[in-house]
Amino acid sequence: MASLSDPHVRDFLSEGTRTGKLAFTASDGRPLVTPVWFVVDGDAVVFNTGRTSAKGKAAVRDGRMALLVDLEAPPYAFVQVQGIAEVSEDLDELVRTATLIGGRYMGADRAEEFGKRNGVPGELVVRIKPTKVIADFDVTG
Repeated sequence: MASLSDPHVRDFLSEGTRTGKLAFTASDGRPLVTPVWFVVDGDAVVFNTGRTSAKGKAAVRDGRMALLVDLEAPPYAFVQVQGIAEVSEDLDELVRTATLIGGRYMGADRAEEFGKRNGVPGELVVRIKPTKVIADFDVTG
């Protein structure tokens, strides 16, 4: 089984601007999937979301989540991170993570702009601490 501490896994998750596909359950038990911008930060994958969004509510209610990141061209590859979400509303942490995420997806020149825009009250920092990591870096092989 793979691990988030594996450099190959970390590099795959951090490469370019691939979005994550976040899986979680709605309050009535329906499975849901939504795209998220994320970063690998320490021993977790991290994203920000609104406290009242479906994924924000799910993270608070039932922290079990899975994040899938894939390569949609040959050799086709993926990393799936299953884990438990830890949620924070700390404003300093919101700004820090929103800046990291903004820098990754919008470029270093817009990182601070996105940090200030998204690191505000009403937002959550969601850290998925892995319980299981599955990776295949060459699905065709």
